Amino acid sequence: MSNQVKKILMLIESINPNDSSGVKGRLALIHNLIKIGHEVKVLHLDQNYTEQPSFKTEVVKRYKTSKYYWLSKLNTFLKKFGIKLNQRVEAKLGFSFSHFEDVNRFKKSLQQEHPEAYDIVLTCSKAASFRPHKAVLESPRWHSKWYAYIHDPYPMYAYPRPYDWAEPGSLQKRAFFLELYAKAAKLVYPSELLAQWMESYYPNNEHKRLIIPHQITTHLKTNNHNTIKLPSFFDENNFNLLHAGSLMKQRPPFVLMKAFNKFLSNNSSAKENARLIFIGGAFEGHKNKMHVLKNDNIINHDAYIQFNIVFQLQKLASVNVVIEADTWLSPFLPGKIPHLVVANKPILHIGPTTSETMRLLGKNHELHTPNNEKSINCLAKKIEAMYKLWETEQELVLNRKDLENYLMNLSL
Repeated sequence: MSNQVKKILMLIESINPNDSSGVKGRLALIHNLIKIGHEVKVLHLDQNYTEQPSFKTEVVKRYKTSKYYWLSKLNTFLKKFGIKLNQRVEAKLGFSFSHFEDVNRFKKSLQQEHPEAYDIVLTCSKAASFRPHKAVLESPRWHSKWYAYIHDPYPMYAYPRPYDWAEPGSLQKRAFFLELYAKAAKLVYPSELLAQWMESYYPNNEHKRLIIPHQITTHLKTNNHNTIKLPSFFDENNFNLLHAGSLMKQRPPFVLMKAFNKFLSNNSSAKENARLIFIGGAFEGHKNKMHVLKNDNIINHDAYIQFNIVFQLQKLASVNVVIEADTWLSPFLPGKIPHLVVANKPILHIGPTTSETMRLLGKNHELHTPNNEKSINCLAKKIEAMYKLWETEQELVLNRKDLENYLMNLSL
């Protein structure tokens, strides 16, 4: 890692720490860049977020003179009457009105900055927007210093199954990314498997690859649960199997729920003190089946809980769970992995063996099964084994200092 201090201009949509896991990951990146001595200025869109961050920021202005501002307002108004313009707009133009508005806002802010004052312009995004990236792509004077952070595949058809689908404007979106890959100086990924996957769609860019995993911050390591009131549904004296995070359509919890219920039927005494806890919303199509599988030992809390509380629950859990899709490949590094490594409790991974999570945990990681019906008996036995250890008051820990070091590695 170079010890040279760099001046970095970062473009990001949100700096709200209670936003998505992706935003939490980008904030951790900012804090660690500053911690190792780099100078960072952040341009962002969070006009309504008033808490003062611990780094230099500037809100990107909205311009009511912009036609896209008013078209976005019109789109929001028409939605109230069930009229949805976005699909038709994106099918024709490739992007939504709000996308064009935000790109132009970022571009105008960039025009007030001077490339010679910075060593790097770093674009980060969330979900599938990549608006900061589009703004820098359309600002050629920044290209030689452009580090484009690619957190997920793009466009949606570039996802591995079962996530892939042909969204409106796919051809325009691919053309955007083809140009991005050609013009960016560096292509930054949180995952080695994601880099390899994206290079199969946008070849001959391996020389631009830079891996910066989701970061562990000092705040995570020093967070003290004794100062935080825990939710009433969580009893730290129980054997708690905890999944914190949204249950997406492609990541159903049914195999885990069936395995947990099988574990209970094989260990009737565990009904007194074993709990499977889900925190976070679930895909609407999962809810009926979850309700059928649910019992007094399964807790499903879908109301919002602040991140600092969730993190304390992860630290107090007996086992933390990562659920991925029933597929052959998962190139994503889940945003919660740094939190789980710091929480230092065993990680139960339910998903494909060929995944970034398993690449990090290692091929000898025993708490792993695929997310399919054939795994139910095996998964029930693994839960039982962890329960037996807990029952004999053995300390359940992850103890992976190597992963802590990897998730704090940051070289530009």
